[in-house]
Amino acid sequence: MSLNHIRPWRNIYRRKSRQIMVGNVPVGGDAPITVQTMTNTLTTDVAGTVAQVQAAAEAGADIVRVSVPDEASAKALKDIVRESPVPIVADIHFHYRRGIEAAEAGAACLRINPGNIGDEKRVREVIAAARDHGCSMRIGVNAGSLEKHLLDKYGEPCPDAMVESGLEHIRILQDNDFHEFKISVKASDVFMAAAAYQQLAEATDAPIHLGITEAGGLMSGTIKSAIGLGNLLWMGIGDTIRVSLSADPVEEVKVGYEILKSLGLRHRGVNIISCPSCARQGFDVIKTVEALEKRLEHIKTPMSLSIIGCVVNGPGEALMTDVGFTGGGAGNGMVYLAGKQSHRMDNAQMIDHIVEQVERRAAEIEAETAAQAAE
Repeated sequence: MSLNHIRPWRNIYRRKSRQIMVGNVPVGGDAPITVQTMTNTLTTDVAGTVAQVQAAAEAGADIVRVSVPDEASAKALKDIVRESPVPIVADIHFHYRRGIEAAEAGAACLRINPGNIGDEKRVREVIAAARDHGCSMRIGVNAGSLEKHLLDKYGEPCPDAMVESGLEHIRILQDNDFHEFKISVKASDVFMAAAAYQQLAEATDAPIHLGITEAGGLMSGTIKSAIGLGNLLWMGIGDTIRVSLSADPVEEVKVGYEILKSLGLRHRGVNIISCPSCARQGFDVIKTVEALEKRLEHIKTPMSLSIIGCVVNGPGEALMTDVGFTGGGAGNGMVYLAGKQSHRMDNAQMIDHIVEQVERRAAEIEAETAAQAAE
């Protein structure tokens, strides 16, 4: 019996969208919400870009986007696609021919910006290339680069203008009998983006790519994205997400998963539940959690770990986690396994011991999952 069945107030009813494929990854429909990021290396640096793609994939990225600003980058894309463990989206701006070249190079998806890709004739040529090479497409509307006629009409970037831009390009794709597309309406302003996405969700059944564009640095961008994306996801809107941070792409992936995990929409790795610490703590909670986050990065199995400094909330939290440790005093604390008291452990050995217990539990969960799949 699932937790959502027991507690219906935790249910999120996702908007019904049709499903497309980005390479071998389904997006939309009943597929899991995918996590994306984008490389920030020069695309012509094949080795550096491939290394960044691989690091992002190891962190859990389902799809990675690569900018294709010039012909040399389009040529390099072929080698990047060949070495990538995940589907590659080619990010296309200004030069429609880059889209054609990217499709020929093996990109799984072409992102085009209605505000700068050119007239309908050029869009049709990109559509033809996508169809010929089995690519999907993303209509990527951005508040900072809307078409001139829409800015003239509305006077400034706004949700109505963004949605109108997106729907105009949906019409072009559909008029050309092309339906393998998703769409985004991004803005750096959380209110504008949220309003645009809500309008868009009512106007089309296309899969929606969520993002708060140019969100900022690691701290500020994470908070901004969590508020914007979190509210939309809570409303059931969104089929794939990209957290835009001025930071390492791996950090974008981590934040993306944390947002999804917080809403119960997707789980990967160890979810650490820890207290902020206070004078009651029986050990250094902050340093312990910092160490465990690093030591447990290799665990991909969804599971929970509680690290609580004292017995006020510690036993209660441990009842709901796979592994738990609660500080008690006298230099030791209580280890909980599967929600039950198991044994005491000295604080000096607790980190190594907790890592061992988590690894053991992860292996058990994997074995249980494999056995269920074999039945």
